[in-house]
Amino acid sequence: MNEIEEKIRKLRSRLLYHAKKYYVEDAPEISDYEYDRMYAELLALEAAHPEYFDPESPSQRVGGKALDKFEKVTHTVQMNSLSDVFSFEELEEFLTRVDGAVPSASYSVEPKIDGLSVSLRYEAGVFVQGATRGDGFVGEDVTQNLRTIFSLPMQLPEPLDLTVRGEVYMPRQVFERLNRTREEAGQALLANPRNAAAGSLRQLDPQVAAARGLEIFIFNLQEGSLYADGHAATTHTETLDRLAVLGFPVLEQRKTLQGYDAIVAQIRRLGELRDALAYDIDGVVIKIDDLSQRVLLGEGTNTPKWAVAYKFPPEQKQTRLEDVTVAVGRTGVLTPTAVLSPVRLAGTTVSRATLHNLEFIRERDIRIGDIVTVQKAGDIIPEVVRSHPELRGEQTKLFYMPTHCPSCGEPVFYDADEGAATRCTNSKCPAQLSRGIEHFASKDAMNIDGLGPQLVDALLKGGLITDAADLYSLRVEEIADLERMGEKSAQNLVAAIERSKSAGLERLIYALGIRNVGEVAAAALAARFGTLEACMEASVEQILEIRDFGQITADCVVNFFSHTQNRELCQRLTEAGLLTEAVAQPADDFLAGLTFVLTGTLPTMTRDEAGAMIKAAGGKVAGSVSSKTSFVVAGEAAGSKLTKAQQLGVRIIDEEQLKQMIQLQTSEI
Repeated sequence: MNEIEEKIRKLRSRLLYHAKKYYVEDAPEISDYEYDRMYAELLALEAAHPEYFDPESPSQRVGGKALDKFEKVTHTVQMNSLSDVFSFEELEEFLTRVDGAVPSASYSVEPKIDGLSVSLRYEAGVFVQGATRGDGFVGEDVTQNLRTIFSLPMQLPEPLDLTVRGEVYMPRQVFERLNRTREEAGQALLANPRNAAAGSLRQLDPQVAAARGLEIFIFNLQEGSLYADGHAATTHTETLDRLAVLGFPVLEQRKTLQGYDAIVAQIRRLGELRDALAYDIDGVVIKIDDLSQRVLLGEGTNTPKWAVAYKFPPEQKQTRLEDVTVAVGRTGVLTPTAVLSPVRLAGTTVSRATLHNLEFIRERDIRIGDIVTVQKAGDIIPEVVRSHPELRGEQTKLFYMPTHCPSCGEPVFYDADEGAATRCTNSKCPAQLSRGIEHFASKDAMNIDGLGPQLVDALLKGGLITDAADLYSLRVEEIADLERMGEKSAQNLVAAIERSKSAGLERLIYALGIRNVGEVAAAALAARFGTLEACMEASVEQILEIRDFGQITADCVVNFFSHTQNRELCQRLTEAGLLTEAVAQPADDFLAGLTFVLTGTLPTMTRDEAGAMIKAAGGKVAGSVSSKTSFVVAGEAAGSKLTKAQQLGVRIIDEEQLKQMIQLQTSEI
């Protein structure tokens, strides 16, 4: 081995050692600066001497060539999900059932990481493939993206053949840093670390995934042996201890316990620790420790009989309501927002929360200066749950809605027919215009990537646009002159605007922002009338012929197209070259009358795409499960919707079954 090759080998070895100290053991021995210098030196040497290329080099963990698509991977061991319990009573029922088969069992009690489940295959100790859970049987090959996770060993200290299962997550600090960067760039903020991790792992460009700072915990041996001599572990605890010796990151916050009282005490303790952890947890996993007892209890159709996940209720925190601000939406509705003393809640720092309307505030006796309880609806949208009058001081005061619009200064009126809404009367209100253009460009409407709130405001203030139609006459040089923009960003935006021209009538009608017309109603209008011109001339009676359209929605559509400025906008959009005809075939009737609810991460499509496919086939898509739900389409990490469907006896299908239903085009389901 010559001097250069030896130097490269030593650099790789030192970098791998310090990466493990930093990412796995959380005990760094050198500064980031020193590590970066070593890394830069390795990159320079490898570039100068490609003959010493090694796929296991630390330099290969920053992402390779972008992919066109993810290949499918069939799991050799099914990746089951867990049954959820939502109360200690339900947990006790589970423990009682297990006790009937294996009395006095010991359980491994572990935090439930709120991330994305993956399988990882090693051959002769070398990492060769990683895949998402998918539907439990077939997932997606995300090997290149998993290689960017520095805490995941690429080579084990022993030449073992095994497959392990883990949970990929985004640390809270990384998530908050990413959102700060997105906010500065005028991009939409990510909802929570779990969604951010899932989206990052499914990036087709591994270099994007590499920049996201993902981490992983390994929590199970799927198949293979942990020992070179063929010795088999007898307990789950032994398995995790051995995985840690082999270099895998495993959870430290786990205990082996017996009995209901001890398990509940540990669940409570982990609940109290949530804020102190570097990662999000949404519950606690309770599973039998003895592996032979697991075999005795066996597996259900999709879940093991030897484990459950106790799901934490929505996390609630108390904080002070410092002030109330009022924002104007695209339809002119004034919405009060609580300004809070910052509080850590469900994985993010919350400083604002919705208060809905004045009626909501009065019903809950919420006052400025109050101590209030807040939670995240669906773990996403912060909301004020209640005030605490018993903690109220003398400095609190009642909130009153403004009598004039905070954006344009025009009078507002109380619209009792529209859910106790306070509305601005000025159709030219700047706030309405801004929010309307944001809606027009949003993902579910015209999907103009990169056109966020800050850029919309900049375009309006710069006099470059006055409505949505002006977007289609923007020039690269005009956009490039705006603050925080440049030639490349401007080119990308103009290209995105041009692409949006082919979105089709369904998206265009939704993008127009007609009151009470959502995606489903927009698609129905497009299917019924076929062209924008026909929609503009439709009568209330004709619209009422559409299934599930009521008088209010029909009136809103006709009223919208009766205004001269709206008709002129539609004419200018048509002249700009937008496709004003329906791109989907009129909905067939074979899914008519069926209502679907989508939950979890589907293996090959987004929920929006699945929903569009259902709607195109004549079905409905609902946001919540009820006794009227026909099917729940469940993907990976399906949560409370799946549980409710099981409780109500609603039929549960996966993505593949949904595709088969639509391809068969039959109503005999």
